[in-house]
Amino acid sequence: MFYSIKQEFYKLRHKKIAWIAPIILLVLMILAGYALNCEEHKLLLVLCFDAPDWIMFILVVIGATTFSMEFQNNAILTLLYKATNKVYVYLSKYIVLFLYDVFLHILALVYTFCLHYTLFRTSAVWTMTYLYSQSIWENMLTAFMVDLVTTMLIITLVFLLSCLINNNAIVVTLSFLLVFMGQTVSSNLLNLNKFVNVMRWNPLNMLNLTRQFGNYSMYVETTHLNNNQILIGSMFYIIIFFILGYLIFRKKRY
Repeated sequence: MFYSIKQEFYKLRHKKIAWIAPIILLVLMILAGYALNCEEHKLLLVLCFDAPDWIMFILVVIGATTFSMEFQNNAILTLLYKATNKVYVYLSKYIVLFLYDVFLHILALVYTFCLHYTLFRTSAVWTMTYLYSQSIWENMLTAFMVDLVTTMLIITLVFLLSCLINNNAIVVTLSFLLVFMGQTVSSNLLNLNKFVNVMRWNPLNMLNLTRQFGNYSMYVETTHLNNNQILIGSMFYIIIFFILGYLIFRKKRY
């Protein structure tokens, strides 16, 4: 297991996108800061200048290439040969990408502090009471943890697609469609007002977790679930998608 994790870290370090991503994240956060007005600055601080969306974008690209590229060039065979169990190969990829996800979120927090005191100085202070009777800094840390759950769900979904489809371009395209359009599809289905009690638990609806935390009154009318329900649903689908992805990976012929 340790060897597999070490190998995944080595490969991640040698991916250009892994080094370029922090710069892209900063640029997109700055653009988000200029795009929204000062009245929304408190929300920008809580959501780290819309970093959850940008991190989601980065993880889809890196996550999709984690498996599909190795399937295409048969590099996966070397990993399987050296590993004592297939589950170590699959789990190590997930652990390394999750740790990179945590790194991006911590970086977003650092960027947020820097931007707040440089380019986007406002009257908002960290101790000001904002959402859920918490201070802004408490909201930001809670959003940090909440978005880790959302991105874990995305990682498991991308891994599942990568194990189903070997073509990297197709996996990236499908992942983007599911992540960035899936929420709209879910909302449209729920707006039909048919089988709402069942349809509200669809996995695409769980992708609204971070957005609903930041704007509860708007999103709860769309999701028909409270924050705790979406959190529980997200954890459930993380487990389901992880197991399905591994089962497909284990049965796959190389």
